Amino acid sequence: MNDKRILYVSSEVVPYLAENEVSLMSYDVPKMINDQGGQIRIFMPRYGNINERRHQLHEVIRLSGMNLVVNDMDMPLIIKVASIPKERIQVYFIDNDEYFKRKATFSDEDGVLYPDNDERSIFFAKGVVETVKKLNWVPDIIHVHGWLAGMLPVYMKHYYKDEALFADTKIVTSVYSQSFDGTLDPEMMSKVAFDQVPNDAIAILETPDYENIMKVSIMHSDAVIVASEDLSPSLTKFIETSGKPFLPFVPKDGFAEAYTNFYKNQVI
Repeated sequence: MNDKRILYVSSEVVPYLAENEVSLMSYDVPKMINDQGGQIRIFMPRYGNINERRHQLHEVIRLSGMNLVVNDMDMPLIIKVASIPKERIQVYFIDNDEYFKRKATFSDEDGVLYPDNDERSIFFAKGVVETVKKLNWVPDIIHVHGWLAGMLPVYMKHYYKDEALFADTKIVTSVYSQSFDGTLDPEMMSKVAFDQVPNDAIAILETPDYENIMKVSIMHSDAVIVASEDLSPSLTKFIETSGKPFLPFVPKDGFAEAYTNFYKNQVI
């Protein structure tokens, strides 16, 4: 993977958030590629429960200041950056006071999902792509982790389909069993359609539950990784019958070789 450029886009990454399946793999996979001589960038949301002082986040003025439109509303984009200690890995944080200042990730203290999680997902997807455009950094692969990042493949294949910068970029989505109960805003489909995404491409979002968000992400990806051993049978079958190259679940102790071979032989 020497000199290959891989952009990791994740809803959660250690050490900035608690350890779970998504946050750990969103650190371990980039570190593995970094150790192999690949060029990597990591993007994640800047949730309010991330300690900016401890992790030494600072705003990148030249990348901030843009407004992104979400459902016909202008939302200011703030970009912060930090380095993972000892690894020389840069992490970029997508921030906006309206969407990410609250002191939790996806739900309130009662475990109720935030009602604007759908808009946060749209904002995150657009924020990542617009920032990468400003960096003028062309990734060979964009690897997506976590459901809040699930709109990125959709926007890449439709909203940003004519961006020459990404003409040869391939999208990989890792699918985890880590989900949420219930659905996001029932108007999510119309909010995505507002950005000239065809209704037939996102019809499954009429019911924006976890599985359907992951299915629409899979549909718009070039390859898929089964990242959890206990993935639901319905999602597993959807991946297996999607026609996309896919990597079955690989235990942690063997993922490095499997992921590298998958990137080289099935994606690039």
